[in-house]
Amino acid sequence: MNLDLSAYRECRLCPRNCGVDRTAGRKGVCGETAVCRIAHAGPHFGEEPSFSGTRGSGTIFFSGCSSHCFFCQNRQISGENSGREYPPDELPALAEEVLAQAVHNLNFVTPDHFWPHAAALCRELRLRGVEVPFLYNCSGYQLPALIPAVAELMDIFLPDFKFADAELARRCMGAADYPDIAFAALKRMVTEKGFLYPWDPSGRRTAARGVLVRHLVLPGQVENSLAVLDRLHREFGSDLPLSVMSQYRPMPACEGRGEFARGVTREEYERVCDRVGELGFWRVYMQELTPETAFLPDFRRPEPFAGNRKPA
Repeated sequence: MNLDLSAYRECRLCPRNCGVDRTAGRKGVCGETAVCRIAHAGPHFGEEPSFSGTRGSGTIFFSGCSSHCFFCQNRQISGENSGREYPPDELPALAEEVLAQAVHNLNFVTPDHFWPHAAALCRELRLRGVEVPFLYNCSGYQLPALIPAVAELMDIFLPDFKFADAELARRCMGAADYPDIAFAALKRMVTEKGFLYPWDPSGRRTAARGVLVRHLVLPGQVENSLAVLDRLHREFGSDLPLSVMSQYRPMPACEGRGEFARGVTREEYERVCDRVGELGFWRVYMQELTPETAFLPDFRRPEPFAGNRKPA
């Protein structure tokens, strides 16, 4: 696999722009050096049906993250940086092991701070004849200028749009610039790939290309969610594919900070869903509001997601 490490030498792969020489073993804001670390790889059935289909989405969970949302559901890998180091020559075999399970796509989860590795892996797999769509699954906090290069290799963008409220973004991740940077990156993604296609929420026809935007409703922050929907609608109209998620669960850091220490109420989620309808969005995934979820991960286990099942 032909890997160029030069982008790690003065790392500016994310909007944090830390400039750290990760090739010297120093850790960037993401918490990682230039040695690729992966927490889990395998079929995942907890994504939207457009990606999980009937045989699962072939997820590769990269360790580390530059966002540092204190409520992160994947905190074991995003903040605690658990995972195994992979030499570059082992990555294609890892991906092919996942692909051998007949997954619908290869799903790169939080790959931005390891983009040189992810890009080299994509090129190598295409040279080997792999044809499934490649999916870029990210926080939304991406450098807009890098999106065209990513789009050359990725077929699908699956970004979050977490915050329209700059002050809330500052409190949650220390980045008041999140709303504007994430929105600019999203506009580039839509320009490059268009909206998610085909749109089949039954999962019988999984997505081949395009963009779907995720938004997680946070407890006590309905106004942020409404502002997110309004901003998306003003720019992209009602055809933009969305996933409006109710799956938030309090993490240990929430109790310590005294923020978001409860789940989302039915009234809160219904207010957000009502705005979705008022704005005319129709390509939308919504979730059942349940007290338990089978897809809250524990990356200390060989299979982090209790809700996953073996492919048929």
